Amino acid sequence: MMDSKFNYYQFYTALSNWLSRYPRLITVLRWTNRAVVVTMYVAYLLILAGVCWRLRAVPLVGLRTVAPLVVIPGLGFFLVSFFRHRLNAPRPYDEWAIDPLISREKHGDSLPSRHAFSATVISLVAWRVAWPLGVVLLVLTVILGLVRIIGGVHYPRDIIAGVLCGVICGACLWLC
Repeated sequence: MMDSKFNYYQFYTALSNWLSRYPRLITVLRWTNRAVVVTMYVAYLLILAGVCWRLRAVPLVGLRTVAPLVVIPGLGFFLVSFFRHRLNAPRPYDEWAIDPLISREKHGDSLPSRHAFSATVISLVAWRVAWPLGVVLLVLTVILGLVRIIGGVHYPRDIIAGVLCGVICGACLWLC
């Protein structure tokens, strides 16, 4: 176990040292993190608004259609937040003397990543409503996961766990 952490430390130090030579890339990394997060939440709100708009003539059917798109992701977010708080897994900068490229004040609560979970669930909601949009958002989910690992705020396991939780939650959308 110690070797894998040491290798992670070496990997992150080498990566951040290389990126530090190109300050614009660090700016792009931070901007990408923020832009993808905002894009995901705006996309989710627009998807819900679009579904409501399409079903406005049939209120009861509309409510039955929209409710799972809100309740299932909301319940999943609550459960992920609860278990993440209970686990209280350290972030990379909590365990190692690294300077994260994405500034973050919070300590612990790293596993699973709520950003990865939310992005995955939003992508799967979009996939259910309009699959081409879902594909685009899934690509953004992968980008967000990589950015958060490179930025030093999550281990790869945090992102993978968040995505897996998001896939499980998103699969429940098809069961409704």
